[in-house]
Amino acid sequence: MSYPGLGGEPRGPSFLSPDLSDRPAALLPSPASSSRRWPLLAAAGVAVIAVAAGSGGVAGYYAGESSTGPEDSPAAEAAAPPAPGVPSDLVAAAARALPGVVSVQIRTSAGGGSGSGFVFDSNGHIVTNNHVVVAAGRNGTVTVVGSDGRRLTAEVVGTDPASDIAVLRVEPTAALRALDLAASGSTRVGESVLAVGSPLGLNGSVTAGIVSALDREVRLGGGGRRTAVQTDAAINPGNSGGPLVNARGEVIGVNTAIATLEGGGNIGIGFAVPIDEAREVATSLIGRG
Repeated sequence: MSYPGLGGEPRGPSFLSPDLSDRPAALLPSPASSSRRWPLLAAAGVAVIAVAAGSGGVAGYYAGESSTGPEDSPAAEAAAPPAPGVPSDLVAAAARALPGVVSVQIRTSAGGGSGSGFVFDSNGHIVTNNHVVVAAGRNGTVTVVGSDGRRLTAEVVGTDPASDIAVLRVEPTAALRALDLAASGSTRVGESVLAVGSPLGLNGSVTAGIVSALDREVRLGGGGRRTAVQTDAAINPGNSGGPLVNARGEVIGVNTAIATLEGGGNIGIGFAVPIDEAREVATSLIGRG
């Protein structure tokens, strides 16, 4: 499957319902395939995407801070009101989250790929997916693009294929603000969430949904069965490694995979590594790195 104007094909870890089969799901089956196994695969991110050229080669994304001043202040006049039907808490959550989300871009001699990530701490550590950075190998380069459009070279601190978590590090900058992480056990089924990232190379995109299920048992890629946060917030190739945040702007998970039909795009079933697991793995990788 290609994306007009963007090029490339999506890649990601496979998803397999434990109730259907123990065989690994194939990645990116041909659209002409006659088989209609469901769910067939998950592909949420290492997409080989040619980002449209812009200033510096990459278009940045921007989020305005919500005003706390009087209604006649310049900030209040410039701030657009939420669209009808959009909860104001999600608008504020997006404003809090966007400055801490980055686009992760991989370049190798054979091509490249892209995904998303978020700032983990004030020391320049960024959490993303292992399957986003694995394509870089030993000779590739990893670059992150922040909310101000600035490109920063990143080093890979460590990776953990079992959890699909990886940690990068860039030089700390005021433009990269660490996101708050949700308290352990605070996530609830039915609560509103936002998936933030760079789907199909579109930096700073936000999609809304709810937590569909907790502790959903899945098998991602070739790994063993594990539990994940399930959401209906749209997650597409390029979202991998980006945060799933609650209405307070706190990270509740790391977007990792989607279930698709016949290699198509998002159908409303996405999965995220729970933040408790991601926090533990990231802290361990930083400690060893």
